[in-house]
Amino acid sequence: MRFRGSIVAVITPFRNGKVDEPALRDLIEWQIANGTDGIVPCGTSGESATLTYEEHSRVIEFTVQTVKRRIPVIAGTGSNSTEEAIALTRHAQKAGADAALLISPYYNKPTQEGLYQHHKAIAEAVDLPQILYNIPGRTSVNVMPQTVARLAKIRNIVGIKEGAGSLQQVCDIVRLCDEDFTVLSGDDALTLPMLAVGAKGVITVTANVAPADMSAMVHAWEADNTAKARALHYKLYPLFNALFLETNPIPVKHAVALMGKCAPELRLPLCAMSNENLDKLTQTMKDLKLI
Repeated sequence: MRFRGSIVAVITPFRNGKVDEPALRDLIEWQIANGTDGIVPCGTSGESATLTYEEHSRVIEFTVQTVKRRIPVIAGTGSNSTEEAIALTRHAQKAGADAALLISPYYNKPTQEGLYQHHKAIAEAVDLPQILYNIPGRTSVNVMPQTVARLAKIRNIVGIKEGAGSLQQVCDIVRLCDEDFTVLSGDDALTLPMLAVGAKGVITVTANVAPADMSAMVHAWEADNTAKARALHYKLYPLFNALFLETNPIPVKHAVALMGKCAPELRLPLCAMSNENLDKLTQTMKDLKLI
């Protein structure tokens, strides 16, 4: 199965403190209709950190059932506990997910050897395609390219969502790993530059709001239409910035709410966007005719 293109890290809509399944179903259908190439439930954008185990399991099951194999479902199953990550990944496999996205252990600050052993243990315990997720800004550890290259030799570790913000690091990963190891952008604003140095797509926040344009940008690059890809990058660039005015997924949830597709409900410790930033986001959405 190909894990490439524009893959949305879908939000988890809430209503009155509970997961809003009708809203989630509509969001998934809208994503598929607008050319999104894959869905990641229970990622950072899906507020996985504050979902209960029951909710986490249910959101993955519900997403798989709704997608019906039309596009890949890559379930967020990472944890800073290796045993917990194994349990979550086993559940995702049982639920019918096509792959798992595994964030580096956060808070523990493992060494590079610890990171290697963590991901190796999960890969050996669960025979499901696995995508590493490197985002040092949230985990306090950077998975170094040499460690990625070691992990890429494990059969079912098939790619990485790279969010360190360094094109040099992306180049090192691409250079050190085989062609069949998939690098995906973990930073929407760097997607086009990352495609230029060998990435195969993006796991994106922005597709929650502008799925057709994100998909079109990646596919234009794949079709060697660099002018169109660049034009879409700069069209979306103000939105890339607006969606990160505050901690993700605060702005994107407000953006989807402005479009009338969910309630702007978050879970503490995430809270409502400041009025000043909400005004900036709203204006950006209006400028792009999204609302």
